[in-house]
Amino acid sequence: QVQLVESGGGLVQAGGSLRLSCTASGRLFSISTMGWYRQAPGKQRELVATITSGGLTNSADSVKGRFTISRDNGKNTVYLQMNSLKPEDTAVYYCKQLSTWGTAYWGQGTQVTVSS
Repeated sequence: QVQLVESGGGLVQAGGSLRLSCTASGRLFSISTMGWYRQAPGKQRELVATITSGGLTNSADSVKGRFTISRDNGKNTVYLQMNSLKPEDTAVYYCKQLSTWGTAYWGQGTQVTVSS
């Protein structure tokens, strides 16, 4: 069973930065696509960024140029560096691990609040 533990959320002023981390248990991490998603109050969960096992990345237009996803397979950890944060980035951020056979595992989420 895969377990994902996110950390790094918090309260920051607009224009500030945060780095989220998500550490996975198990031996599937290095062959899995990892992703960050977010859900604001009253809204659907949305994709923020993904990174494949080979390091290819994809991100939402709303965060391009501000957020960077990366991974360290030796530490079973995926990161989300968030710069130039805006109040509209306020949400619960979730880590997702997608196995090669299509099973998705989710973390418990970490709150990011950006004040104006």
